[in-house]
Amino acid sequence: MSSTAGAAAGTPPVANRGAITVCVILAVIMQALDTTIANVALPYIQGSVAASADQVNWVLTSYIVAAAIMTPPSGYLALRFGRKRILNISIIGFVVASVLCGLSQSLVEIVLFRLLQGFFGAALVPLSQSILLDIYTPEERGSAMALFGVSVMVGPVLGPVIGGWLTDHASWRWVFYINVPIGVLAFFGVSAFVTESQTQASAKLDWTGFGLLSLSIAALQLFLDRGEQLDWFSSKEIMVEALVAASAFYLFLVHTFTARDGFVKPGLFLDRNFSMGMLFIFIVGVTYLASLALMTPYLQTLMGYPVVTAGIVMGPRGLGTMVCMFIVGKLVGRVDTRLLLLTGLAMTAWAMYEMTGWTPDVSQWTIIEIGFVQGAGLGFLFVPLTTVTFSTLAPERRGDGTGLYNLSRNIGSAVGISIVAALLTRNTQVNHAEIVTHVTPFNRLFDAPSARAIFDPLTAVGRAALDQEITRQATIISYVNDFKLLMILSLAVMPLLLLLRKPPKPPEMDHSVAME
Repeated sequence: MSSTAGAAAGTPPVANRGAITVCVILAVIMQALDTTIANVALPYIQGSVAASADQVNWVLTSYIVAAAIMTPPSGYLALRFGRKRILNISIIGFVVASVLCGLSQSLVEIVLFRLLQGFFGAALVPLSQSILLDIYTPEERGSAMALFGVSVMVGPVLGPVIGGWLTDHASWRWVFYINVPIGVLAFFGVSAFVTESQTQASAKLDWTGFGLLSLSIAALQLFLDRGEQLDWFSSKEIMVEALVAASAFYLFLVHTFTARDGFVKPGLFLDRNFSMGMLFIFIVGVTYLASLALMTPYLQTLMGYPVVTAGIVMGPRGLGTMVCMFIVGKLVGRVDTRLLLLTGLAMTAWAMYEMTGWTPDVSQWTIIEIGFVQGAGLGFLFVPLTTVTFSTLAPERRGDGTGLYNLSRNIGSAVGISIVAALLTRNTQVNHAEIVTHVTPFNRLFDAPSARAIFDPLTAVGRAALDQEITRQATIISYVNDFKLLMILSLAVMPLLLLLRKPPKPPEMDHSVAME
């Protein structure tokens, strides 16, 4: 963030620094919780608002897309109107949107309010980070950023557990209401202890570039979210959304290369490490949150886990990430960054490979182990990837670079969730049709007494039970296909590590920008 420029080497002591730290970290935790807290509640939300399995994922993707769109301009808004003012507006807006999400009675309402939640929540993490950087001296910033990184990771660790407990003991609506007490404490703390930053009335934002990119992202997400439901290009709506996404992106590219001071600086992509880092973080976004979105219905629908149990077995995934972030933080600069990245990709690919062999009979301990390994792989990716991405980028370009970097991760997450959900629905239908071809009254397997007692194709009850079992088997195969796709993506980017330049030394920047 550009607002950190005022923190010179001789930063004077700041009054109430501990209280400020607590308040901004509360804001970070509130935002971070909402990235995963709703996952385990999705089946309950789906039933409450009468949504299909692929439609309910809009609850996740709408939030991510809105946050992706509004993250880049957060620095401009803070510079133009004041960091404290924008942070407080973001907290209030986030809390109000959270309450509206909890009060929602339809899918349209909850998706619209999740969009609103994402718009306001986008600025919470980067502005809180910039405040911490300003109130600590350069010598203390390492510890401050470690604390910041932990607070960001607390959300993914505690989100499924807290969400599961609230859904089981109260209602899925409380996964949103929980933000009210946290937000109130953060708001009053920021109001009381944080001082306003200097503003620049002359600060400008390339609204044309920002608008075109936002329109392209929104149209692409609608295309991906509604494509399966509307049978893709057989629908006029999907054709329009695809045309709008492509046209807006084309105009955005033309504007970017012709504008004097565009929203995106094309020169950033001349840096090979930055360009590769953008691609890598996109794949990381796809594999991590897409796999989380798959795990929730797998555990609760196929395996019949109670919501609390599902949250608990998913928790170690975030714990693995947090533990390995600390370990990798010590290794960066001592071990080749590319080797650390290879380790992270290998762990992620191995976890996905193991998941391709899962059936609903898999043990809880196996789920916890594999989840921890996958989370650990993510821990090996975040810090080194940030380091190598910005290691060769000029310091004056890092502010613009971090915005695009996090935009790429958020888009990857939203696109990944939409694609795996669409593939799950489509492959379930295809697999169901294929299995049915082998189910006839003349199949000798039905001659077995145990099979005929349950799946007698000559009776209505037997056919209903048989169709239910076929759907279940088709769904299991579809999950395997999705896990296999995520494994292939992790393996496919490994050769690109050879294109990364080895950083001569750790860059003078905090690693936690990867978590914005």
